[in-house]
Parts: sequence; C-alpha cells; structure tokens
Amino acid sequence: MDIIEPVKRLAEKATGISIPSREEALACVRDVRPSRLKFRDDGYIPNNPKFPLLHYRKVLRFGRKYDPAAVLEKVFKVNGWGEAWRNGIYDYVHYHSMIHEVLGIARGSATLQLGGNKGKTVKVSAGDVIVIPAGVGHECLKASATFLVVGAYPPTGTYNEYRGSFQERGQAIKAIRRVGLPGRHPLYGRREPLW
Repeated sequence: MDIIEPVKRLAEKATGISIPSREEALACVRDVRPSRLKFRDDGYIPNNPKFPLLHYRKVLRFGRKYDPAAVLEKVFKVNGWGEAWRNGIYDYVHYHSMIHEVLGIARGSATLQLGGNKGKTVKVSAGDVIVIPAGVGHECLKASATFLVVGAYPPTGTYNEYRGSFQERGQAIKAIRRVGLPGRHPLYGRREPLW
C-alpha cells in the first residue's frame, strides 16, 4: 500500500482520470448528523476541553466513477482543509496539540481507540469522516487489509504529534486551549458551523 497510493496519485494527476471536479466531489457529500464524543483529560491524553470529536457515518457516497481518496482530497481542499495525505492511522495513541485534524475513510474498515486508553472504541468504514479536535487521542487497534485514510488540516495551526508523556503535558494543554475554530467545515464549508 505504501508504494501503490503515491503511484496512483501521480497517475491521477497526469491523466485527470478518477479526479472529480469540485461539483462532482461535493455531490458525494450527504447531510448527516454526527455522533459527538467528548472525552475528559485522563492524566496522559489531555483531550479537548471545548470541542467534541465528530463522527459522521456514511457521509460520503463514492460511487464507482472516482477514486474515493481523490473525492475526499477534493472535498477537503474545496473547503479549505489542506496538506492532505493518504495512509492508515498510527497503531499507538497520539494527538496533535496545535491543530485540528480530519480523517476520511476511503476504503476498508478499522477499529479505533479515541480519547486515549480511557476513551471509547469506535468502528469506522468507507464513507465515514472523523473530525478530531486538537488534543484528542486517537489510534488504530485493528484494520482491514484495504484500510485507507485521507487526512487533512485547516489552514491555521501547526502540525505536531505527542504521545501522552508527562514531559509534554503542560505545554500541550496550553497549546490546545489556544486552538480556535477553523473558518470552514471540512465537509460543508461555510454553510454549517463545525462545533
């Protein structure tokens, strides 16, 4: 998978095949109310004191015409969430203290641990999108062989990664409190507030 996805992305860019237009990508997005998951600081993973994690189940219908990962990348990009990547989700708990993150499931399925070890186990599958506020722990416990995620970030903030050590805690908690609302929703743009 590590070699195949970058090669596919290059082929898509070179040929234009499987890359949806703005309108075609946005037409794949359904109106879905998310599950809202709020996690407390567990002493290791600070989580977010203001914003819940949002889980949109089956929010995207990909169809067969386009590569699902290309659809996710386009939807996120159109709505101002960039720095997109394709991969899986780390198999260790981690969080980002200075930026929110959106994860779109392009293919396959997985079981995730959200909110740290004292958080919640959640199953995700193709078409799901998870918006993870700064500070919320996440890790992949188990994934299908075809599991593929597209991740992206809002234009404000800086990517970093912490793993819940005591040394990073004080600085991380201060940074998490400073991360504000993104200007646009990664799925719905300006027409719907994120939180």
